[in-house]
Amino acid sequence: MKIVATNIGKRREIDWKGKKVTTGIFKFPVEDPIFLDVEDVKEDVICDRNHHGGIDQAVYAFSEKHYDYFKELYPDLDWQLGMFGENLTLSDCEESELHVGDTFKVGETIIEVTKPRQPCMKLGVRFNDMKIVKQFWNTDKSGVYFKVLQTGFVKKGDVFELLKTDKTKPTIAEVYNEKRLRKNP
Repeated sequence: MKIVATNIGKRREIDWKGKKVTTGIFKFPVEDPIFLDVEDVKEDVICDRNHHGGIDQAVYAFSEKHYDYFKELYPDLDWQLGMFGENLTLSDCEESELHVGDTFKVGETIIEVTKPRQPCMKLGVRFNDMKIVKQFWNTDKSGVYFKVLQTGFVKKGDVFELLKTDKTKPTIAEVYNEKRLRKNP
């Protein structure tokens, strides 16, 4: 896995069907290295601390390869990396191969796989179509959250070096599918 883009979002207030929505999901690539801190990415806005950020969700990563699937569903969107609200767009991130607790060195940091992302209505706001939330749920393309064990900077081009894995622990895809089945029995 390699970082293809580092993405940062600013606070944005939008009118969504007559309701004011404040969000940080509109993330865009930046050229400078970004700092992965213990509970979030520095300079990246998190508007809903109840569901985003924190020790187990400090950094969100999504695979560039997953974009192709969603581009077929939304061919008219102005596609840019960061569309899924990810801090790190990775060259190849397979949820079926990442185990909870897998630990990587990337850039100056050491990060640990914690959980999959569960889509919320703000993904629908970003896509200007709430159908994306169910479509996202119905795939195994969840992306992955990381805990930051050693803070530091990462940048585009940095490669993930696996430090530790335990293949007896569930994969991110297994955790995601279990949550999806509980939510939509």
